[in-house]
Amino acid sequence: MNRFILIILGILITISGNLMFPAASWAATSSLGVKDGYLSPCPETYNCVVSQNADATHAIAPIAYHTDLVTARETLLKVLSVVPRTQVIEKEDNYIRAESQSRIFKFIDDLEFYFPSDEQVIHLRSAARVGESDLGVNRRRLEQIRLAMRDLNV
Repeated sequence: MNRFILIILGILITISGNLMFPAASWAATSSLGVKDGYLSPCPETYNCVVSQNADATHAIAPIAYHTDLVTARETLLKVLSVVPRTQVIEKEDNYIRAESQSRIFKFIDDLEFYFPSDEQVIHLRSAARVGESDLGVNRRRLEQIRLAMRDLNV
């Protein structure tokens, strides 16, 4: 009888885990980075924001800067170095990718920053890898980064 209960419990945990955190999440199948001058669009879930070609639910304004691109990029890297549980993964002349980990459950969010050469803005994208909603964490994190950049007079 105990073995039967353990089997049923295991099945229920597996099913509920797959409903909350689908194994084949959109992040595993989507590509990060800049394609034809654009960051990837957000999926239909509520755990992503992007500053390019987004609907009202997923839209966030880019970060405008009034310095040169190199200064803006270096300042952003400094800001990212003090964002809790965040690590820069990729740095290019016009693109930065970082990962931010949640404190308790250790979920990973992908943060992307694109510096188009023809505009004085930093396009933004932040998305959770799993789940349906992030309770606004990605948007709040990017807005805090925006405020830090403004406070540093970039």
